[in-house]
Amino acid sequence: MFTDTYLPSRDGVITSLLLSKRELERLGHEVFIFAPDPKESHDRQKGVHYFRSMSFTHYEGYRIPVFPTNKGEILQKLGIDVIHSHGLLFQGLRAMFAGRTRKLPVVITFHTMVTEAAQYYNFTPIPHDIASKLIWIYLRSLLQRSEAVIAPTEAIKQELLGYAPGMRRIVVIPTGIDYDRFHLGIDGSAVRHKFGLDGEKLILHVGRIAREKNLDLVLSGFRLLSREEERARLMVVGDGPARRHYIGLAKEMGIEDRAIFTGFVPDAELPQYYAACDIFTLASKFETQGIVILEAMACGKPVVGINYRAVAEIIRDDETGYLFEDDPESWKLVAMKALNSSNKVGEAAALQASHYSSAEAAERLVEVYEWAIASKKARVTGKH
Repeated sequence: MFTDTYLPSRDGVITSLLLSKRELERLGHEVFIFAPDPKESHDRQKGVHYFRSMSFTHYEGYRIPVFPTNKGEILQKLGIDVIHSHGLLFQGLRAMFAGRTRKLPVVITFHTMVTEAAQYYNFTPIPHDIASKLIWIYLRSLLQRSEAVIAPTEAIKQELLGYAPGMRRIVVIPTGIDYDRFHLGIDGSAVRHKFGLDGEKLILHVGRIAREKNLDLVLSGFRLLSREEERARLMVVGDGPARRHYIGLAKEMGIEDRAIFTGFVPDAELPQYYAACDIFTLASKFETQGIVILEAMACGKPVVGINYRAVAEIIRDDETGYLFEDDPESWKLVAMKALNSSNKVGEAAALQASHYSSAEAAERLVEVYEWAIASKKARVTGKH
């Protein structure tokens, strides 16, 4: 597995990769990680093959493996059967070169809408609309050259078919949930007590704090809601390059006493934060799936999500959660509705989340790998 991001950073790509690795190993397969090296040597993990990299100044915590390397030769020594790239940029390109050199099939999971992130982190003088077209030219070539493409949701599959219709195969395999960690019955009282939230109505947001996550909308909507609901509190869990910006924005809005920015929360404690909230919210239009939505649902929490792309595909409006438009007033109205919803919504959410099994996802990955291996062999030998 090749990836552009890895521990100690945390994001949806890393969560998906680690879950897939664990479940594939439970099935008896060997999985090797090829990742950019971390800034600090003590963050290196045994068994991971690191590429020398440098910090990306426009995105804190992100590392770019730009340096030449012959690490692709390791693939032959390891006896690799298939390459699975979770990255679309440097490591995605490196995975493709390694596949061509070693005559190995390359499978790509399209985790990230790179073109949309580029508008926030474009360090070139190229206007965004032109940069976006150039990126899609590159992505189209990458996707069409891969043996198979995995889309986390049907919405993303349809979008990719529009951009890269010449793909050999594209299948939808959502990242499953770690049911050992996220489930009904978790006690969140310690979190509520820690932050003095006993008796308050808690709205939770979890994820990397970056501009593309649309937290401006959540804060603006919460400001409107807090005028009508004195007991409402907003908790933003996570860290990221825009954390200071949003803390400052909350202060400007006059809601700093009701908005809690926890910073990084260890994985082991995260389920308790979901359990502590009354509702969960996500306003990001950037998501290709939104794993945090499913984690919240697995814990029996109604989710207030933006009516767009993958988020709208997962949430069943008025049944397992509620959808809002890209407008603070809409967020406020929907959040109020969710805060006053019956337990049936949370129960329905947990039931829906139970269909997203990480073990089942791994079995479907194996099917794609086997197909990709046979397909590549047939193309190389000319025997179809």
